[in-house]
Amino acid sequence: MSQLSTGLEIPETAVVAEATVLVREITSPLIYHHSRRVFLFGLAHARRLGVDPDPELLYIAAMFHDVGLLTPFSDIEQRFEVDGADHARQFLLERGFSASAAETVWTAIALHTTPGIPGRMAPVVAMAHLGVLTDVLGLGLDDLEHDQVEEIVAAHPRGDFKNEFLRSNVEGLRRRPETANGTVNADILEHFIPGFRRTTTVERIIGAPWPT
Repeated sequence: MSQLSTGLEIPETAVVAEATVLVREITSPLIYHHSRRVFLFGLAHARRLGVDPDPELLYIAAMFHDVGLLTPFSDIEQRFEVDGADHARQFLLERGFSASAAETVWTAIALHTTPGIPGRMAPVVAMAHLGVLTDVLGLGLDDLEHDQVEEIVAAHPRGDFKNEFLRSNVEGLRRRPETANGTVNADILEHFIPGFRRTTTVERIIGAPWPT
């Protein structure tokens, strides 16, 4: 394993190496470095909380969690989280991983923007979600060792992450805005796309084809 001085390890397996090359090719430097930080923050939280996610599966979940923003899985218009999850599941199944392992990673990616649920699930799902929350929103950042955080960010710099990440979400969803309805991504689209307004749940209920 490749180990940082603060004790965090990136698995040195053929699948990890292949995933790393693939994600670098199909995403942007912003998403690549964000994904690596998500893995490392998730692993750091796992150590802190005394849980033991499969490091290889956690890595795949972290690396593929945002690929759907830039590389839709198919011609079907679906949430970018599901695109990423489908990419990861196919990647694992084609390399001989069990259906159970692939489904765990699929779930981690599909739910990574969903509040309140992933943290109550299996370690890979929970730690991938917590890694995302730490890197994007800073949640849990104060719980991590300062030296660990500094080393992770030195290895995978944030740059102008906040603004660039928001732009990448807008560009990834601009042509499929309806897929963001009911998700946190609708907030981003409504903020940045002139004239865009989400359909609210109240409007959906009132507009349902029932008389009352």
